[in-house]
Amino acid sequence: MEAKDPAGAAYLHGLDIGHIHALYALLSERSVTGAAQRLGRTQPTLSAALARLRRHFSDELLTRVGNHYQLTPFAEQLRPLVAVAVSAVERVFAAQSEFDPATSDRVFTVVSSDYGISVVGAALVARLQEQAPRACVRFEPVTPEALSRNPDFYRTLDGVLMPHGYIDLPRQIDLHRDRWMCVVAAGNPLVGEELTMEDLNALPWVTTFHDPLGRAPAWRQMELLGVTPRVCGIADSFLAMPQLVCATQGIALVQERLVAPLADALRVRVLECPFDAVPLIEAFWWHPMYDSDSGHRWLRDTLRDIARELMNPE
Repeated sequence: MEAKDPAGAAYLHGLDIGHIHALYALLSERSVTGAAQRLGRTQPTLSAALARLRRHFSDELLTRVGNHYQLTPFAEQLRPLVAVAVSAVERVFAAQSEFDPATSDRVFTVVSSDYGISVVGAALVARLQEQAPRACVRFEPVTPEALSRNPDFYRTLDGVLMPHGYIDLPRQIDLHRDRWMCVVAAGNPLVGEELTMEDLNALPWVTTFHDPLGRAPAWRQMELLGVTPRVCGIADSFLAMPQLVCATQGIALVQERLVAPLADALRVRVLECPFDAVPLIEAFWWHPMYDSDSGHRWLRDTLRDIARELMNPE
């Protein structure tokens, strides 16, 4: 069998790296116009790229429905694969044999909730400003994909700030411990000095993450103890929880490190849970492919320094 030319493998049937970026933009924007704006190219250029991609895949990729486009089933299958490919290409050309924090302009991508950003993010950005002034950290929101445990997804970013119990990666640094607390409005007439299990069943709840996979282990523990929360509000933000209960008779589970400094300003009371809520251990998780990456090693060492300060405050 004749061996294929490795150099020619980069140009499959007339396609090149530019077509990967075009495909990613088209599948993300679901629009030729939007893809052109995203890439800073003309609309005819993206139309030509779409035509070539359609011929290559023998699939329409985008089909018109009314006054907008939607992805074909095949395009839906392609989208996560293309995201991985684009990220891999960008990381290949951004890679450095040795990371120099004083001169590197690397962008670290970290998935995190607003809780993780609030407790760890500010300290991390401060370290970058001090030690790596040209580098940057980009925080991405927690999505179902981030909770999917799909190893290909974790290859596309530097790591995830997430408590134990949500994802399963073989590498992690424990950053700090925290407690789950109950939050109610300061003037809630239905709550006494202490909460009871009956209160948890009677009060309306606000919570984060409608998907059960995103719910806190303490929430699942509460359900196992016989509480059936009556949910009246959902927001994918821990910082929103105190604001959603401050003028209502609702209740929320919120991390102590997040809510304690804000309680007075937000007019809420922070109360002990009436059950022994499982503690929260926040960690930084990453894919093993980054173990030898010098820039990633610097990031991990920086997070270890931050963890020591969080675990042993003066």
